[in-house]
Amino acid sequence: MNGSTGRRPVGRGRVRAAAAALCLLAGALAATAAGASPVAALTPPVSLTADDLSTWQTNGIVWSMAATDGVVYAGGTFSTIRPPDAAAGTSEQPAVNFAAFDASTGAPTGCSLSFTLSSGTATVRALALSPDNKTLYAGGQFGSVNGVGVSNIAAIDTATCTPRQDFKVSVSATVRALSVTEDTVYLGGDFNTVAGQTRNKFAAVTTGAQLKPWTANTDEVGRAVQVTPDGQHVLIGGDFFTVNGTTSHALAVVDSATGAVAKSYPGFIPDTSTVQDLTTDATGFYTANEGTGGGVFDGRIALNLSNFEQRWRDTCLGATQAVLVHDGVLYSGSHAHDCSSMGEFPDQPRKHLLAQSVDDPKLLPWFPDTNDGIGEPVGPRVMAQTDAGGHHYLWVGGEFTTVNGAAQQGLTRFADGPDTGAPWVPNVSVSTVAAGKVEVNWQTSFDTDDGELTYRIYKDGASTPVYTTTGSSVFWDRPQLRWTDTDVAPGETHTYRISASDGTNTSAKSPAQTATVASAAESYPARVLADGASLYWRYDEGTSTFAADTGAGLDSGFLRNTPSYRQTPAAVSGPSTAIGFNGTTQYAYSNQRHAQPTKFSVETWIKTTTTKGGKIIGFGNLTMQNSNQYDKHVYMLNDGRLTFGVYSGGTRTITTSGSYNNGAWHHVVATQGSAGMALYVDGQLRASNLLYTTNESYNGYWRVGGDNLASWPNRPTSDFFAGQIDETAVYPTALSSSTISAHYALRTGG
Repeated sequence: MNGSTGRRPVGRGRVRAAAAALCLLAGALAATAAGASPVAALTPPVSLTADDLSTWQTNGIVWSMAATDGVVYAGGTFSTIRPPDAAAGTSEQPAVNFAAFDASTGAPTGCSLSFTLSSGTATVRALALSPDNKTLYAGGQFGSVNGVGVSNIAAIDTATCTPRQDFKVSVSATVRALSVTEDTVYLGGDFNTVAGQTRNKFAAVTTGAQLKPWTANTDEVGRAVQVTPDGQHVLIGGDFFTVNGTTSHALAVVDSATGAVAKSYPGFIPDTSTVQDLTTDATGFYTANEGTGGGVFDGRIALNLSNFEQRWRDTCLGATQAVLVHDGVLYSGSHAHDCSSMGEFPDQPRKHLLAQSVDDPKLLPWFPDTNDGIGEPVGPRVMAQTDAGGHHYLWVGGEFTTVNGAAQQGLTRFADGPDTGAPWVPNVSVSTVAAGKVEVNWQTSFDTDDGELTYRIYKDGASTPVYTTTGSSVFWDRPQLRWTDTDVAPGETHTYRISASDGTNTSAKSPAQTATVASAAESYPARVLADGASLYWRYDEGTSTFAADTGAGLDSGFLRNTPSYRQTPAAVSGPSTAIGFNGTTQYAYSNQRHAQPTKFSVETWIKTTTTKGGKIIGFGNLTMQNSNQYDKHVYMLNDGRLTFGVYSGGTRTITTSGSYNNGAWHHVVATQGSAGMALYVDGQLRASNLLYTTNESYNGYWRVGGDNLASWPNRPTSDFFAGQIDETAVYPTALSSSTISAHYALRTGG
């Protein structure tokens, strides 16, 4: 493999990312029955917390690690190490491309080695321990270790932390991967000769430094090598297209005694992708893949050791650099940014640490994070694990300069406890649109290492919860939950607060939300709900990321970049408020991802004086950035006219003749169905076309306040809308003109 993981017997554990998780994080949560049992602190099979532990840092890139018996060895391209809280350039001590650390404290041990090169930049790219842990093998690009001459590979006596004088092998170029048995050292890299003999990219030498006849020649770089647990085969990975003349791109299984190809993989991995790392467990092996260009494969593959065939693969985009198995979970370092092809998060800022079951590619709720850092940069490059002091530790090295939002360079570590991070405080909204009851809605929380949380609702300042429920969440999907309080009477005023718990840590209670129980239903929202709205946002929340769905669909909105909350006067009579968007960065998107609606209506109220136009509402395939598929939208032109557009073999639009940027509230409804497209303003049909009955087919999200408008007719100056928006609803049908007129008529309460 690309640096040994130092696999040890596994134990329970868990890792939690600290406070700096990005504000974009969202999570999928489904309610269970009242009085549900509290959840456990971890969601199995995850067994490590996402809380990063205090760890010394490097001033450069960590490319390789090996670990055993409570010691972690790190190699790379760096010259100093420093304490956990020290800024770059302060409190440093020399460590020339190598350092050793106490796994349980994160502090350096007394083992100090200097890997150097007479000219150029030395680097340690691979580390692997012998089965008896007495020898540490190092590979890379270097010419000496502590002044002892070597040639890109060295053996270190771990008891004395000195280079072995009896292990000297000449390797013609960089060694990038090592795997060691009791009598053999397998290596992969850039080289073409070893000990003066031809060995293209892969070779084997004895632990006494004699070249073996084993031959697995490839035509391109070797990046990973791993002996199978039974010792019968060697897994190799890299950039290559042939092994010993046999077509096999990026991955192959060869005989451990001869190097003969036992399993080739022609066409299995795209030509534009390579294997960066390999790891094994008792029944399988796992690849870390990196692609270049469009349509690449960047994910992970699980294969069975029994037959070397695929068990699963994921299709996340964002190259994977490192993989490691612990307790039935495949942990990986990558810069994944788009996992929508496998039903996970859409394209957005990179996530660098992920977890999956060895039996299923679905992402598990474990989301500590780093930044990209320096170098290429891609964040994590290598992982290692070991037991120490009764705990199991996962170490991560790479290019990053922050971990969980705090400064931390080159190295970080996680353990199986204690778990110290509480879930986020829930965002809460209360609704009294129906008589004689209060609907308590909340946006489910996020916890970096627990996908199932317990929620407790507290009423009127009581210390005992009036309702308890549990549910599941991940950062990109935080659905709305609801509890209806019927133990109320018209005219009464009540307050509600909610906490979230992972079973060990509990968030603070949410700020109190106050509701006065209605004696009669509000006319406008009652009609919207009666007419079948599948999404209905009233924007009554304050200072949160949550736009509650008043309807049964619980399709809440996620508010981006702090829009202006609780704007008054609102569009319709009653206690509800509106929301304001700045026309540059602020918008909302639906938490739920939807299939293409073949017939639909979008309805909202707008108030603006903008002369830059902008998208008011629409359908797009992305949430955290501008969509690259987008239609089914209403946008304002610079002159205040409104355009409704769908894509069907081209852009199909209808536009009003009048302008609506006069600073007054206007009711806007766009429909499409078998009768074509129609655009209504203030209860009247303003534009239509009977011919346009279809739209573009893709999965997406409803977005309000802004999204891409590139290539659309009369594109306004701004893609984002500056003004106030209220009472946004989406319907799975094309509303009739009489229904739309009735909605408009109810603006004053009816």
